[in-house]
Amino acid sequence: MGLHTLQSGGLRVTMADAGAELTSIVDIASGKEYLWHGDPAYWGRRSPVLFPIVGSLKNKEYLYNGRTYPMSQHGFARDRDFVMTFHDENSIWFELKSDEKTYDAYPFEFKLEIGYQLTGRTIQVIWKVTNTDKKIMYFSIGGHPAFMCPIDQQGKQTDYYLIFDNKENLTYSKLSSNGLIETEGHILETEDGTLRITEHLFDEDALVIEGRQAKEVSLAGPGQKPYLTVCFDSPLFGIWSPAGKQAPFVCIEPWYGRCDKESFDGSLADREYGNELRPGNTFEASYTITCN
Repeated sequence: MGLHTLQSGGLRVTMADAGAELTSIVDIASGKEYLWHGDPAYWGRRSPVLFPIVGSLKNKEYLYNGRTYPMSQHGFARDRDFVMTFHDENSIWFELKSDEKTYDAYPFEFKLEIGYQLTGRTIQVIWKVTNTDKKIMYFSIGGHPAFMCPIDQQGKQTDYYLIFDNKENLTYSKLSSNGLIETEGHILETEDGTLRITEHLFDEDALVIEGRQAKEVSLAGPGQKPYLTVCFDSPLFGIWSPAGKQAPFVCIEPWYGRCDKESFDGSLADREYGNELRPGNTFEASYTITCN
């Protein structure tokens, strides 16, 4: 697996050609690792990019142009090797282009570019999707970074907190056993935007928070002082840790798209939060990770 690094502000950040995935965020002085290390006993990934779908499809398939295409959860980009196209002191770019294999599963010609820019102690993750086809392209894209919680083996996860920039209670949707939206409008009660991570918070899978209810989510230790903050402008996001495993990490996931509802009965173009891209056009979005 080809690995590449950036260094700034006392951080060393590592990315892989495989999936163009962020694989490590280390504080050089202390050796503290902020990113989950991918132990398959809990979850074998670290920060996969979700494309061309986010989440699960109804019946694990989608309908386009009268034909049904199977596709597994979160799409195929995370399992493909990307080509590094640029690397300097502060940034790195990777590229994945459509080919015969992707076209069989997803009948669009595209170019997916993933960039990482390190400025001080902030990592900007950038996505660019270009439609190189002659027809309208439908897609979703999202992040799935997993952060150590507890960090540096300090305390128990139930001593940690999620802090949102929205000081009101949040509403979230619950997933079914099929990984689809089953019920909506559940209340996530916070204290002035602060939520303690309880043992059973993720018993029913991810919390899907829609409608731009927050743009900033921090992880904080026992003293409620944030040690990591994710900022985004996505229309929805997920908070996840594997159900029932007491896994030592929490994912904060900015999404431009999500899984289908159990009641969904439409085509690829009808998927909620999906993106439509005309020929020759480029979609661009980003989020940041700041390590305090």
